[in-house]
Amino acid sequence: MNSLTEASRLADTSSPRLPAGTRAPRQPRRRAGGNETSLTSRTMVTAILLLATFYMVLPVTWLLFASTKNAQQLYGGTIFDFTDFSLPQNIADIAARSDGIFFAWMGNSILYASVGAVIGGLISVAAGFAFDKYRFRGRNKLFGFVLVGVLIPNTATVLPLYMLFAPLGLTNTMWAILLPALCNPFSVYLARIYSQAYIPDETLEAARVDGAGPIRSFFSIALPMIMPGFITIALFQFVAVWNNYMLPLVMLTSERLFPVSLGMSLWQGYTRANPEFAPLVITGSLLSILPLILAFVLLQRYWRAGMTEGAVK
Repeated sequence: MNSLTEASRLADTSSPRLPAGTRAPRQPRRRAGGNETSLTSRTMVTAILLLATFYMVLPVTWLLFASTKNAQQLYGGTIFDFTDFSLPQNIADIAARSDGIFFAWMGNSILYASVGAVIGGLISVAAGFAFDKYRFRGRNKLFGFVLVGVLIPNTATVLPLYMLFAPLGLTNTMWAILLPALCNPFSVYLARIYSQAYIPDETLEAARVDGAGPIRSFFSIALPMIMPGFITIALFQFVAVWNNYMLPLVMLTSERLFPVSLGMSLWQGYTRANPEFAPLVITGSLLSILPLILAFVLLQRYWRAGMTEGAVK
């Protein structure tokens, strides 16, 4: 009996006492079927991702198979079949059509997109850096105009640009495509975000103390630090200029200056009267996406790092 009393006394002294009028905290309960709910969620997410992947990959797969067919096989056979491989012949027909004008279109697109990506991306990064690191009168108002420009679709600016370029004699020239590619409001907005994430103010202050001016600070310090963001912006601009259709349609009349997007649209119009153009259009469309795939594959470690850094910040 004494041992039982002693044990109960020790238990009372060892357990913490709560103040009067308070309740002991409830122990968290484990939800029944928690593992099943988590498994169901993962299954649903995986299914949605598989459907999205199938939706995006199926057109490219169809394009790959259809580019191996001639006109008779394209309209009268099965697309997903490699029994008759006509891709080399289709490429040869593209090269022979109009003295190889397709490759001139590809060269024009590479020129327009490269200038827009490199020079336009550099201008956007410099503008975003200036908006972030420098204090000047009207900075917030000017950046507000940049944000308004992000909201305006590019197709809405085509006719005003034509009215500006026509009196200067710039229509039906490469400058009508190159000059608009040098300015992209969304790239400026994105560059300011990357500047805030990558470039510490203390580093620029130390450079100013050492005697570096604004231009040297940007090219020697800021640009190397923001290089992943610059690559990401350049890729965005490359794709945007490559896929641009409305601006060349309004500005250009000479077929030799057409980008590949406008050239494929021209050939697509010919297929109504001449079905023999259909394999050329399909094979040309396949060839036209190869530079985009190549650019993303070669620069993926840069733009993936840039997008991850932007998401974390």
